Amino acid sequence: MGIVGAGIIGLAIAREITRRRPGARVVVMEKEGRVAVHQTGHNSGVVHAGIYYPPGSLKAALCTRGAALLREYVQEKGLPYVECGKLVVAVTPEDVARMDALAERAGANAVPGLRRIGAAQIREIEPHAAGLAALHSPRTAITDYTAVTEAFAGDVVAAGGEIRTSFPVTRITSTTGGVEVASGAETVQVDSLIICAGLQSDLVAGLAGDDPGPRIIPFRGEYMNVLPEKASLVRGLIYPVPDPRYPFLGVHFTPRVSGEVEVGPNAVLAFAREGYRLARFSARDLRSVAAWPGFWRMAARHWRTGLGEMHGSISKKAYMKAAQKYVPEIGAEDVVRAGSGIRAQALDRDGTLVEDFRIHRMGRITAVRNAPSPAATSSMAIAEHILDALGDG
Repeated sequence: MGIVGAGIIGLAIAREITRRRPGARVVVMEKEGRVAVHQTGHNSGVVHAGIYYPPGSLKAALCTRGAALLREYVQEKGLPYVECGKLVVAVTPEDVARMDALAERAGANAVPGLRRIGAAQIREIEPHAAGLAALHSPRTAITDYTAVTEAFAGDVVAAGGEIRTSFPVTRITSTTGGVEVASGAETVQVDSLIICAGLQSDLVAGLAGDDPGPRIIPFRGEYMNVLPEKASLVRGLIYPVPDPRYPFLGVHFTPRVSGEVEVGPNAVLAFAREGYRLARFSARDLRSVAAWPGFWRMAARHWRTGLGEMHGSISKKAYMKAAQKYVPEIGAEDVVRAGSGIRAQALDRDGTLVEDFRIHRMGRITAVRNAPSPAATSSMAIAEHILDALGDG
């Protein structure tokens, strides 16, 4: 079996194949020179508990299952895993109403240990946080997803699988007995193929004849690092109550297993699919965005929000204005600009932001077309789900 993409999902699937089919030939093809270069390697490290996702959705089911599998795996491998807990904090009466609706959703998803708390209890858990009320998720954790992905890769190789790096896929052809995958003049023959190409998922799926939609629209998420002298003011994860109109969770405080504390990410349209820096520009990628009718429909609905995100990207003071509502003692002077990641946001033709995981099946070829957060948390459960759907029980 072949896998395109050596991020956390592709390698979780490859590992699961080796577990279910000992001795089977598994080839993972990756365009970069190492694993976990893109979305996986820029992940904030949060192991989500399942608070946000509509009951009955793939995200809800696979996040819960995936978090349990991941916890067991990292403990077995001795990888970093810290249950620092999360507060989803309401700072306005409108937030409180949305938070109560969110609590009902989280209850339907059986989020472990979740409870609603008041302002005094917020201070007990996070002495420097502010808010009217909050949801406390004590089992939400942090880990190192690059280390997890590297461990998956080690498992695949140890089981006899192959990881071909520096193999950008240029052609996919269905044959009588399977699928031929080419990178220039080099080809790989496999009996079936699973595409987990992340930021390039629509383009690679298109090589296999899949639909043009949903189209991937890249959003850059920029982070700030809290200066060391203020990092101790944050004990666990501190999130705003999300706006249900958007798939983004809003700027939040995230401790890392390294001991650093990040603030972010925002969400600004990137000028390249791999545009981790503001100056990175790709004419091809911008043409892809501009040619998709859903982009203009989305822009017409949300242009004001987009302008606000861009203002925060340019101004550190504006960026921190929202975050400071939750931890007032950490302002623009207490942070420095840090790294960024790119979210591969799938967008339908009608301008709808695709929220749930989306997986397309085309005979011997399966394409993961949308796998945003909590995909890293859910990766091992996504692998189970795909292989079960392929009849590989």
